[in-house]
Formats: sequence, C-alpha cells, structure tokens
Amino acid sequence: MMLARLLSKIYQKKGIILIDARGQKYICGKPDLNNPITIKLLKNDLNWKLVLNPDLNFPEAYMRGNIIIENASLLEFLNLTFENIGRKEITTYGYILKKIFHSWINITNFNFPGRSKKNVKHHYDIGEDLYDLFLDKKHRQYSCAYFLRENESIEDAQQNKINHIIKKLNLKPGQKVLDIGCGWGHMAFEIARQSQCEVTGISLSENQIKYAKEKAKELNLDNQVNFELCDYRKVKGKFDRIVSVGAFEHFGKKFYKIFFKRIKDIMTDEGICLLHTIGSIDEPGPAQPFIQKYIFPGGIVPSLSDMIVPIEKTGLILSDCETLIHHYDKTLKAWLDRFLQNKEKAKFMHNKEFVKMWEFYLASCSAAFKFRDLVVYQLQLVKKFTATPSNRRNYMYQ
Repeated sequence: MMLARLLSKIYQKKGIILIDARGQKYICGKPDLNNPITIKLLKNDLNWKLVLNPDLNFPEAYMRGNIIIENASLLEFLNLTFENIGRKEITTYGYILKKIFHSWINITNFNFPGRSKKNVKHHYDIGEDLYDLFLDKKHRQYSCAYFLRENESIEDAQQNKINHIIKKLNLKPGQKVLDIGCGWGHMAFEIARQSQCEVTGISLSENQIKYAKEKAKELNLDNQVNFELCDYRKVKGKFDRIVSVGAFEHFGKKFYKIFFKRIKDIMTDEGICLLHTIGSIDEPGPAQPFIQKYIFPGGIVPSLSDMIVPIEKTGLILSDCETLIHHYDKTLKAWLDRFLQNKEKAKFMHNKEFVKMWEFYLASCSAAFKFRDLVVYQLQLVKKFTATPSNRRNYMYQ
C-alpha cells in the first residue's frame, strides 16, 4: 500500500498503526504496540487521496468523519507527525499541487477593498459567541500571546503581549495612534489606558466594530478611542504611532508595497509603526490549502523576505525585528483546550462538521508552530533614525 509505505518513511521517531477501509492493518514506524496511536480510514479512496494531497484531503476527511484517531487526540497525532516531517514537504505530489494552487491564487486573488471585506466577513462575522468559547476572557485577543512563564494563563500571556507592544511603541501622552485591524478593540483600550493617547481603530468586520464601539462606551473610553469600518488604504490624516496585530496576513502579497507605502504616508516623521504578524522562516512558498479554503480565504503567511523587499522600496527603516518562537503553539493549545471544553456549545451554534473543522484548524496550527516553519515576527518601522531612543532595546524592557 502506497500510503503505508509513505508513512513508514515519515515516522523515524515512534510511529502509528494504520487500518484501511477493508480492515487491513499496517505498522508504520515504531509505534508503542501496547497503546499505539491508530488511524482508521473509513473510505477506500483515502488510500490514494492522502498520498496525492494530504494537506487538504486529510483535514477534509477528518471533518467528515472518514478518519478516526484512537489512543491519541488529534493534536497529539499531529504533533507526532509534524515532529517527524519537520520543515520538509509531506509528499512531492502535495507540494506540486500546492505550488499550482499558489500560482492560481497569485493570478486570481487580488485583495482589493471589496474582496478584503468579503474575506474578513467569512471568518470574523460568523458569530460573536463562537470566539467567547476559546479566546481569553479579559481582552478577547485573537493573536499570539507572549508567555513569560511556562504555566502562565492565556489571560496573563495576552496582557504580556499587549504590554510588550505598547513598550515598543514608546508612547507619549497626547499622541495619535492608529490600530490597523483592531479586532474587538482591546489593544486600543489598553493603549488609551496606559498612555493617555488618542486611538483610532479600524477593521473590515462589522461585528467587531459594533462590539468595539459599544465596549468603548461601557468602559467610558469613547471620548479617547474611536472605531471605524475602514480599509487601511482609505485612512486619512497623520498618526504618531501605528500598530497592526494579526491583520497583515490578510492583505495579500500583491499589496505589501501598497501597505508599507500607506504606512509611510500617514505616519509622522518621528513616528513608529509596530507590525505583528505570523511569518515563515522559510523562503516564500505556497499557502496551506485547508486554511485558504475553509478558514482564511485570501490569507497567506509571509516570509521575512516577502516583507523586507517592499519595506526597502518604500524607504521605511526596519529599526527592530523580534522573532517570537514557541509562543503561538502555546496560545493555540490554550484556545484548542477551551474550544474542546465547549464543543457541545459550538455544535449547537453550527454543526458537528464545523466543530471538527475548527478543531483541526487550531490543532494543526499549534503543531505547525511547534515543529514546522511558523513563527511570529514583530517589526518596528520608522522613517528617521531619531524616531526611537538611542539606547535601543532598553526602553522596551523598563
């Protein structure tokens, strides 16, 4: 069986038992035979589909109940698999298909304002209650947390992330701050509380803007914080500080230069921009097909070189770059644990297939950040050398 041979090559550490739709059992690698992780295929065509394009066909089969995992959680299975694969491709066939898909996306997917709003709506406007099932209760942060201690709660780690970003912005009272892709507004609220700055948050999600405006009134911050349903390309005015957390992944590679040019145009001469984005440590490559199709249509993970070239072309200065490693896998694991605790509620809101899709999204991303090519980049951008203190990182950690 071709699939069994492939899996036997993959599992150099430990292994699994594979059972096909006819009940035939295969030992792949060196599993613990007393309590082996067992993968049961319930459809005959999975024997070849999982060889041809595992990146899409495995999650689809899992969502539809055509793959059953025994003696392990989905995350445990994916962690074992991704640890063995590392930064390599699963199959040559799958990589070729991803390259073709990536080429097609580059040709057809232009994230103009209308398309961008539609893509955002697909993910962020599917119901506020869904995000309450797994995000932190304090700030509703839907981006990588920052763990200062091993067993920190997700609430504390998200507060650490906000504090870390605020320090990098080197805020002064009375400055005007723009939050691009403001989510539900809590980054803007914390900036306002900690710095006495005037903050404008923008998003393309109607649900998020509605929530943020109501929350600003509830917190008595509506005279200091303003939210607008607006595309970054249409922002007017000048800002002393610009922050963007978890939005850059949605802009599309064809618009990176436009984004950085817009940052330069709306930022004051002594301004600072802090860009927080998921990134790849590898050279530019194809998008993950499952994520593109089901989770973030139009989204793509940039490599560092994807970002540096347009930054250079716009004349901005990369004044600081930090790579956060092994923070997002912990964040996603915390989200996954909470989501699974509330899966019956999620099933009631949506359906069983949605629950398994969301579980695969959170689990596969956690495993990818732990063992594959994904990290988080925080880029600090300025227009002049004098925009940040000369003692470099000291002011960030005071």
